[in-house]
Amino acid sequence: MTVRVATWNVNSIVPRLPRVLDWLDRTAPDVLCLQELKNTTEAFPAEEITARGYEVAAYGLGRWNGVAILSKIGLDDVVRGLPGEPGFDGQAEARAIGATCGGIRIWSVYVPNGREPENPHYAYKLEWFEKLSDLVGEELNHARPFAVLGDFNVAPTDQDVWDISVFAESTHVTEPERAALKKLRDAGLSDVFPRPLKYDHPFTYWDYRGGNFPNNKGMRIDLVYGNEVFAKAVTDSYVDREARKGKGPSDHAPIVADLELDPEL
Repeated sequence: MTVRVATWNVNSIVPRLPRVLDWLDRTAPDVLCLQELKNTTEAFPAEEITARGYEVAAYGLGRWNGVAILSKIGLDDVVRGLPGEPGFDGQAEARAIGATCGGIRIWSVYVPNGREPENPHYAYKLEWFEKLSDLVGEELNHARPFAVLGDFNVAPTDQDVWDISVFAESTHVTEPERAALKKLRDAGLSDVFPRPLKYDHPFTYWDYRGGNFPNNKGMRIDLVYGNEVFAKAVTDSYVDREARKGKGPSDHAPIVADLELDPEL
């Protein structure tokens, strides 16, 4: 069974909808995870997406976060939010949604940014990661293909940023953040490393400012983490850098993973 799974931080779904629809038509993923919707569950623009044969599960609270899963191969057992997850500054945030799509257990996540290491948002980020780790431990008790996809807001290695010296005192590269990612790998998830469509290293995010995209001053912070069944089934994975080009793009590019799964799973 051939399945195409993708993830994309769209940085606000409403203004980016025409680009998302065009990309769905061209790339034809079976499952697409979205992050940073910036709208509510009820206001998610599902009509034009469902017209293309997708089922939609969205989770948004009208602030700067929000996540969704679009699927052409089924959308069952939807869960909105991590069990026991923390909020920030007394408010819940929409940062995780899970569903079973064609026998694959999928979670779309938008990990908190952290802002600066001294900021309370950083401690919140690490606490949120702990709850994600708990969830991963529970999901790994099942034999089915399982993956967590999305914007993790962590660059796993120094090579995953364009110049580590620029980020030396910043979030996204600190040891506690990387240790949180390593904990997911130690539990049994693999980093499905994508090939770049240009340059030697696959970045997924480029700040809008300072010509960062044309100068490839980027970061790899969008990730696909899969269990052994999922990772071994991957036949190709790439960052669609072309989707970052043109008028009004997101500051992130999608990651696409193609899998060849045993239909008996």
